[in-house]
Formats: sequence, C-alpha cells, structure tokens
Amino acid sequence: MRGSIRLFKIFGISINVHITFFLLLVLVLSGGVRWLFLVGAVFFFVTLHEICHSLAARRFGIKVREITLFPIGGIASIAKVPEKPAQELFISLAGPAFNILVILVFFFPAKIILGPEVLFHPLSTDSWPLTVAYVYWINLVLAVFNLLPAFPMDGGRVLRALLATRLGYQKATKIAVALGHVFALVFAYIGIVRFNVILIVISVFIYMAASNEELQVDIKETLKKFKVCDILPRDFLTVTPDVSLSKVLELVFHSHQEDFPVLEDGELIGFISRQDIMKAVHRHGTAVKVSEIMRRKFPVAKDTDSLMKVHNLMRDSSTRAMPVMKGPRVVGVVTLEDISRVYAMVSHAA
Repeated sequence: MRGSIRLFKIFGISINVHITFFLLLVLVLSGGVRWLFLVGAVFFFVTLHEICHSLAARRFGIKVREITLFPIGGIASIAKVPEKPAQELFISLAGPAFNILVILVFFFPAKIILGPEVLFHPLSTDSWPLTVAYVYWINLVLAVFNLLPAFPMDGGRVLRALLATRLGYQKATKIAVALGHVFALVFAYIGIVRFNVILIVISVFIYMAASNEELQVDIKETLKKFKVCDILPRDFLTVTPDVSLSKVLELVFHSHQEDFPVLEDGELIGFISRQDIMKAVHRHGTAVKVSEIMRRKFPVAKDTDSLMKVHNLMRDSSTRAMPVMKGPRVVGVVTLEDISRVYAMVSHAA
C-alpha cells in the first residue's frame, strides 16, 4: 500500500506500517513509557488479529499480500472476496475469535498474578500492573468493536455472509454498508459532542471504507454479467520479435492500441505492454528489438472469461493488459481501461 513501510514478513505476508502511524507515536510519547507500551501491545494484538484473518483466507485459496497498520487499526489486503458466504463467515470470525481466545486463556493467570482488584479496575495506566490489565482487556475491546454488525468491521462481513444466503450478495452488502454509515454518523456525533478527535477520525474511516466496499461489490456484480468477447475490439495489431521499438511507437502513435501480442509464425510467444514500451525507450532507446524487451511469461485471457475473472487476474499479476485467446489463436487485447469503461457505462445507464 502506498505511503507504508515494510516492517517484516511472516507466513509470506508483508507486515507494513503506514506513515500516519508515526503521528500516533508522537502523541503517545507525551503520555510516557506506559502509554507507549500500551500502544505497542495493542498493535501487536491487532497484527495477530489480522494474521488470523489472513491464514483463514489462505485456507480457501485466497491470497493475502500484506497487512498495513494504521493509527486506528489494521487492514489485511485480501486478494478477493470469498465466493461462498460460509467462507466469508469463517474468515471474518477468525480475527475476533483470536482476541476472545486470548481473554479466555489468560483470564485465570491474569487474575492470579495481578489480583482481582487490579484486573477488574477501570482501565488505567497509572501503574504498570494496571497497564498490563489494560492490555489484557483491550482484546475484549477489539473483539466487541470488530463484531459491530456494520462495514468495514468483521461483524459487517458476518452479517453479509448470513444475509447473502437469502437476499443475495449485492443486497446483503447494501444492508451492511447502510449500517456502517449509521455507526459512522453516531461515532461522528459522539466525537463532536465530546471533542474526541480519534472518534471523528474513526467515523470518517468507517464511512469511507463502507462506501468503498459497496462500490467494489457493484463493480464485481456488473463485471460478472459480461464476457471478454462482449467488449473485445474486432481490429487489433500484433508485432513480430524482430521489429524495432521505433516501429512499435509508430503503431502506438497511429492507433489507439498501446499493448501488443508478439507473434512468430502465427504463434503467441510474447507480450509488450505500455509500461514495457516506456521503460525500454528510456533505458535502451528506440533501436532495440521487440524480442529483447518482450515479456515471455504473462497472463492470458480466454474470450469466454468473465470480465470479473480477468479483472482479478490483472490485479493478482499487477498488469493492466493481456492478450485474449480463442483456442490457439490470438483474437485481441483486453485492458483495464476497457473493463473500467464497461462499469462506467452500465452504472451511468442505471
């Protein structure tokens, strides 16, 4: 994610911290060492909470690229929404279940070591024992907050998973998003009345994240209705491996195409994208041959693939264009702009 710094990797997942996180550290340092310890412990448990989501997602073959820590929590970048409501239910409950498990496992040890008078004391950092008790109970706070039945919290995803079995995925999302907006407005009101800046920031985050979730679902449902062949231009250009980059640039300048399949004797052997062309021009000049800059490993779409499938493939492979095949033949090129245009047209018409 932009604006974030990688801390380490675990289970192949990059754990990042967003630069805004350091603003929180500046504020916390003014509260003393115990406040610094508390915030560090909180984000330790937040990280484990998100790792549990990520491992649950991997169980269903869903990739998780990174976890990013923000001043108001963490976000796991899960590659796609689970296809089945039961899968989303399992993944969503994994995080809060971890926090509740911590409460259950450490309850008696904490009660014995800290004593009931400290463990059940109102949350405070007035002493180290009270700070440790604060850290213990923060797991309950994380579990309860995340189980609120509204997006983007885990509870909103649980609610969607339960509603989706009867109402359908899109309608269930709209209900969970609407509740997310309600909670955001409530938090904003409380934050304004009590002059609590953190609550106001949380309310803005919840509102925007809920709205973005609704947008992503609308895009997904729209793209599922179309196949690549529905939007594929009839005319497209290809190049051969012995063509110079200057010839490719001429094709770009005199057509609307910026990405080219590379054919040799009618067989697809490579692909050059707009990014490849731009990098090659700056590094090698225009005399370089296509064979020297083309990609030899690249994703390929079928003309019968849904636009949603191709969109996910582009995201997973970090590309914005790919050749389209019909059997053994190349029949065109599909780009991210083509897919975005479909959603823009259909949503505008609706």
